[in-house]
Amino acid sequence: MYDPGLNLHDWESEMASLEDDLHADPAETLPELDNLIRRMLEESGYDLRDPVAREGEEREVVADYLAAHEIRMAIEKGAEGFSAGDVAAAVNAYLELFDYVVATRGAADADLADAEIDEP
Repeated sequence: MYDPGLNLHDWESEMASLEDDLHADPAETLPELDNLIRRMLEESGYDLRDPVAREGEEREVVADYLAAHEIRMAIEKGAEGFSAGDVAAAVNAYLELFDYVVATRGAADADLADAEIDEP
């Protein structure tokens, strides 16, 4: 049985555990943050590998994730030319995606819970 709110609680707990590291060393925390956001998006039904998904209504969400992910991958590979501003842009994009998914998933979970209560 689907348990509304369980993933949401796990995601919020994981984000809380990353917050201190994000403040101390944002570039070093990018991989963990990227992995969390990727899982959240995939578990919420976003297909990050399907070019068709990038054309539809999910286009902005997927594009924002891919832009931040590109920065993360370039920094991990030691690419030159990335600044603290680029890291901040990636972190901000991930945080905005986190807030978006939490808000939309929380609303969807609440609707599902209400529907289950209304069933006889």
